[in-house]
Amino acid sequence: MNSMSGKELAKLLERNGWTLLRIQCSHHIYGKSGNPSRISVPIHKNKDIKVGLLRNLLKTAGLLESASFEDVKEITEEATEEQRNGDDVDL
Repeated sequence: MNSMSGKELAKLLERNGWTLLRIQCSHHIYGKSGNPSRISVPIHKNKDIKVGLLRNLLKTAGLLESASFEDVKEITEEATEEQRNGDDVDL
């Protein structure tokens, strides 16, 4: 199963209205107006986030209706394509 790095997930969250609230060590804490949830994204260089944690973070962010393999794969491929096109910004 495909995964994504913490940096890629952070960019995906920001494109979907999540705001970086604070940074605590190597974890970036995101929040969204009108949503009581907080999302803690581990940013450890370009190390991939494990699939179970990735699914949970995407579900919390409302980016997955159901945590299926196809959904995670689609989001991962979208982030990879944007990275190839040079749409990424260093965090």
